[in-house]
Amino acid sequence: MNTASPLLAVTRRDALRDELLATVDLLKRRRAAEIDAVDIADYIALHWMEWHGGSLRLTTTGENVCKHLAALLARSAPRPAF
Repeated sequence: MNTASPLLAVTRRDALRDELLATVDLLKRRRAAEIDAVDIADYIALHWMEWHGGSLRLTTTGENVCKHLAALLARSAPRPAF
């Protein structure tokens, strides 16, 4: 039985989402050893990442979350004045 409160689960998911782009950057730079094992387990539980042939990779869901985060960052970036 899961004793964690729903609010805690939402907060943890938000924290993972906030760190996802940095985590993906570590994967791209082949530095997965720097990702906390608990974070990896949680990303897998959220279906944002999966093990594939001994390598950790984004799932389609994880890719979509990354695209959404990138779009939010692009939208909030200051625009140059012309």
